[in-house]
Amino acid sequence: MKLNRRHFLKTAGISAAGILTSQLPLSSAEAVPRKPATGQSVMGLIVPKMETVRVGFIGVGQRGSGHVKHFCHLEGVEIKAICDTDTQVLDRSIDFVTAQGLAKPARYTGSDQAYKELLERDDIDIVIISTPWEWHAPMAIHTMESGKHAFVEVPLALTVEECWQIVDTAERTQKNCMMMENVNYGRDELMVLNMVRQGLLGELLHGEAAYIHELRWQMKELDSKTGSWRTYWHTKRNGNLYPTHGLGPVSQYMNINRGDRFDYLTSMSSPALGRALYAKREFPADHERNQLNYINGDINTSLIKTVKGRTIMVQHDTTTPRPYSRHNLIQGTNGVFAGFPNRIAIEHGGSGNYHQWDRDMQKWYAKYDHPLWLRMGEEAERNGGHGGMDFLMLWRMVYCLRNAEPLDQDVYDGAAWSVVNILSEESVNNRSNSVNFPDFTRGAWKTGRPLGIVGA
Repeated sequence: MKLNRRHFLKTAGISAAGILTSQLPLSSAEAVPRKPATGQSVMGLIVPKMETVRVGFIGVGQRGSGHVKHFCHLEGVEIKAICDTDTQVLDRSIDFVTAQGLAKPARYTGSDQAYKELLERDDIDIVIISTPWEWHAPMAIHTMESGKHAFVEVPLALTVEECWQIVDTAERTQKNCMMMENVNYGRDELMVLNMVRQGLLGELLHGEAAYIHELRWQMKELDSKTGSWRTYWHTKRNGNLYPTHGLGPVSQYMNINRGDRFDYLTSMSSPALGRALYAKREFPADHERNQLNYINGDINTSLIKTVKGRTIMVQHDTTTPRPYSRHNLIQGTNGVFAGFPNRIAIEHGGSGNYHQWDRDMQKWYAKYDHPLWLRMGEEAERNGGHGGMDFLMLWRMVYCLRNAEPLDQDVYDGAAWSVVNILSEESVNNRSNSVNFPDFTRGAWKTGRPLGIVGA
């Protein structure tokens, strides 16, 4: 979704100001104040069964257009309306829908607030939000207030207060608000979840998660696409800008918010050098990209301690020249799985030699492939989207809504995984002193049911 750059910078400044009022400078987890509830918990929320899931889209740029294409190939779905400020991408998505022989969706555009007209419709059940980050929280809140379920691209929110506002709204309206963390539906991540649930790795001790993805080239997207707005976040915040892709799966392995929760975090960043050097090399000296002050450290490393004492390392690096990785490492008392490349070492139940990596994944796939992947993996790969994970995520969302089952991810997950962005910055700015996590579940994590190995 294309938005005015000046409007973005103004909004980003407001978000940064919000951080200052939302800091948690407390010294112990027990001292973090628990906000009073404005409604009932939505942990395990089940909504009435929908025979047909009627969908509206806000934002159909690079991510949203892919979601539109996938929904065209899902059973039990009707695409009712699409909104975007960029008429070119808007019409492209509408044309794709009609080219599939489906009814033409209603069209909303003309201003940054046009999405509110879409939300006034009474023939939409869920809204898919794929817009620049600063719009995620207000759009999710407006969606739930309008009586619809919100499905939001990552991250869910950009301040602690926004996280609380989203949680409060979900509880008050009893609507789903799911951050669409697609990596949880990758074949490898699903297989590891199955391994963990079957006890292959023993008792879990430590995880490692990352978003290591060289994206300097996005700086050349000046007037549209992701780089036209995402580049500026490297001038606004110094921390982990994008924590959820690696952290989501590790959190599910560890039952975060479902028997354990994040307790506190400490974070540090390397110098911020790479983006300025890239701008100097790729743009004229007087170009706008060379006038920016890039403050976000090229590499951020954060350590999270859970209430049960387990540890998680989370890294962010979209600047340095290195291969892509999400780490996806989980260590237990009986062994370890690590990704990129996939490898495993097991004391009991493997080769017996845990001093060397077993890199032959085929036998592990044969034994531990997740039932969802066994049922839908071939179709997911055929439809595409990051190796099929995008399609499988959307298929699973629709399946849960049509069968009155709780979603695999809830608003508490989205808030906990996203708030690492804000807390990492606070820690970096305070000599890496630890910062406490809010308990967005208000204590419900103690009795929350772990995510099971569901079938299809």
